[in-house]
Amino acid sequence: MLQGKVLIIDDSPNVLSALEIVLSGEYKTVKTLADPNRISSYPQLDTFDLVLLDMNFAASVKSGNEGIFWLKEITKIAPKTQVIMITAYGAIDLAVTAIKNGATDFVLKPWKNEQLLETLKAAYLLKKTQSKLPQPNKTALTGNKPLIIGNSKALQQVVHIVQKVAKTDVSVLITGENGTGKELFARELHYNSKRNNKVFVNVDMGSISENLFESELFGHTKGAFTDAKEDRIGKFESAHGGTLFLDEIGNLSLPMQAKLLSAIQNRCIVRVGSNKEIPIDIRLICATNSNLEQRVREGSFREDLLYRINTIHVEVPSLRHRDRDIIELAEYYLEKFTRKYQKSTIHLQANAKNKLLQYAWPGNIRELKHCMERAVILNSENTLSAADFNFHQNNNFSVQNPIRLDEMELLMIEKALHEHDGNYSAAANQLGITRQTLYNKLKKAHNDK
Repeated sequence: MLQGKVLIIDDSPNVLSALEIVLSGEYKTVKTLADPNRISSYPQLDTFDLVLLDMNFAASVKSGNEGIFWLKEITKIAPKTQVIMITAYGAIDLAVTAIKNGATDFVLKPWKNEQLLETLKAAYLLKKTQSKLPQPNKTALTGNKPLIIGNSKALQQVVHIVQKVAKTDVSVLITGENGTGKELFARELHYNSKRNNKVFVNVDMGSISENLFESELFGHTKGAFTDAKEDRIGKFESAHGGTLFLDEIGNLSLPMQAKLLSAIQNRCIVRVGSNKEIPIDIRLICATNSNLEQRVREGSFREDLLYRINTIHVEVPSLRHRDRDIIELAEYYLEKFTRKYQKSTIHLQANAKNKLLQYAWPGNIRELKHCMERAVILNSENTLSAADFNFHQNNNFSVQNPIRLDEMELLMIEKALHEHDGNYSAAANQLGITRQTLYNKLKKAHNDK
């Protein structure tokens, strides 16, 4: 028996009685309510995991408007509660309207008990999963701690586009070199959207193997495959009502692209091992460092998928095109790592600032962050001079100062990716390693930073 709390709201005593009998054997607490006018004053409504809500309370009315009205009231009072609409007059347009207004799913009268229980269990698991996900950064929403730092013209042009697009639900494709902060712009879009009180789910597409792709994104049912010991919701369901950010989308194989396209087009998913379509309501943001238009011409990326994810294109500028921001970012990280490592206040000397400005930053903000952290750790005085920064002085990555083997390896990887326009497969082939090995090395380097 699940520990969840369920509230059934329907004006038919027979429906209430039948549903209560079915659900009492599955959930610890099951309550019923015949009068929807009592919803606003119902005690501890926000403690319920699930609400089954009738869409029509007047015998002569079949529009579903009453149900939509009460759905909105419930989501105001109990925004984390999953609401499943139930009606004898179901139609796809009513289902879509309900989903758009915050419903989790839609069940028709007369229901089949097995299907009803499956729908409710999926919603219950979704509620539990979302409660474990990190919530939006409320500080960032207030603007007290901006996510994006800098005032250069190149950056402000992008910020202006993001602010205009954020209020809509259109799909956005964010492109840019490795380390430019594409995820930050995705979060900025979410935090400034109407979905900012819902979850932001980040999926690293490059880390998902092909055989687990459907399970990770769409979920699976118990017994669907050998290790499927229980029902599990996927990333699409986890992001329902919020924003789904698909990072490194350029790394997907053509079969994986086809499955993703189907979910995006139909706005519904089917779990592995199930035939039931589950509607999804998400705002989709994708990111890549690849040139997808070139990949389309080469036949390695689907043109129809590119159209679906590329309603608005945001190109994040590289750090070398944001020279005004380099010192501001350096001082931001200097202060951050000074606090982290409990050091006394450290200042950048003028010659250090000049050296930072003259460097090309092939690793962009990620490299700058690592550079400042290393300088703070090694610093034994209260200033940083030019001598405290050892750079690779050109974009051919020639090395003029001794560096560690793992740093040299990272430089070789970044060089190969740069030469192949972010194509992981081509870069891995040049380096004589598999794409997964290449990706693992990049992930390790990023985590070490």
